[in-house]
Amino acid sequence: MNDISIHLLSNGETTAGFSNAAMSKRRRHGHILHKQGDLFNRVFSFAMIDSYMQPHLHPGEKSCEDIYLVKGALGIMYFDNSGNIMEKFCLEENCLTHVRVPSNMWHTYIMLTDQVLTYETMDGLYDPATWKTVAPWAPKEGGLEAVEYLMNLKSKFNIQQR
Repeated sequence: MNDISIHLLSNGETTAGFSNAAMSKRRRHGHILHKQGDLFNRVFSFAMIDSYMQPHLHPGEKSCEDIYLVKGALGIMYFDNSGNIMEKFCLEENCLTHVRVPSNMWHTYIMLTDQVLTYETMDGLYDPATWKTVAPWAPKEGGLEAVEYLMNLKSKFNIQQR
């Protein structure tokens, strides 16, 4: 049985994680807990509000991804094969704090607060070449189109109240 308990981070690890995310070109940082070759992947993901993650899916029947909110507020969107939004979730404290993303589901994260910290788990052997397929209908990370696309996705959430 997989250990889905959230391991505690020290204040120093949390500060360092957000500092690394702030300095990163992608505006996010992963604190990986699993070892190479493990069949159960665990990572703390630190992200800043302007981080864009190109919509993607995890291929395979057993590649469900569990996302647990630790700090901040996070939007998650599911898309159909053409890039149309099918469903959206808002993870925030004292409300919904966990979502299981089904395998083969196009999805992305939208940071709704200045800093977002999640704990993520996924079954399966991690192989950077095969664990994720990016959506061909969405802009690649790093360009002006990505900034505009992210702003459009954020407009689907009521972030003025945060």
